[in-house]
Amino acid sequence: MVDLLLMDRLTPQQRSYNMSRVGSKATKPELIVRRWLWCHGYRYRLNVNSIPGKPDIVLRKYRTAIFVNGCFWHGHDKCNKNRLPRTNTAFWKEKISRNIVRDQQNYKLLKDSGWYIIVIWECQLYSNTVEDTMHNVEHMLNLRLLNIYTPR
Repeated sequence: MVDLLLMDRLTPQQRSYNMSRVGSKATKPELIVRRWLWCHGYRYRLNVNSIPGKPDIVLRKYRTAIFVNGCFWHGHDKCNKNRLPRTNTAFWKEKISRNIVRDQQNYKLLKDSGWYIIVIWECQLYSNTVEDTMHNVEHMLNLRLLNIYTPR
């Protein structure tokens, strides 16, 4: 007997089209972070091409790059949203592995050029955790500002 839960209701062409429409900019988690930062007086730039990895949010004053990562797409190992699909598993494993390697390379390039990196995971932005997450981000930014302007 065929398990209907495992079958895809779309043809491979339809599924491919749907996946190609998944956006990488202005995602819901990113908008939550941007809105919170803006309402709390932080001014930023979006997707700056001249900075390695093209971070989602750049706060030049703090020399900080913020990446808002989707748990599935970037392989968040501490999250239940990071479950591989049951079909085409090898493809997805390879794709997510490449994303993780690329992320690590970009973080290293940024650190080597003096940037501070904050990674916010999609699962940290649920309605019951978003305030704690963003207050932690604010705390990190304040510490970063102190480190920048403290005489050595």
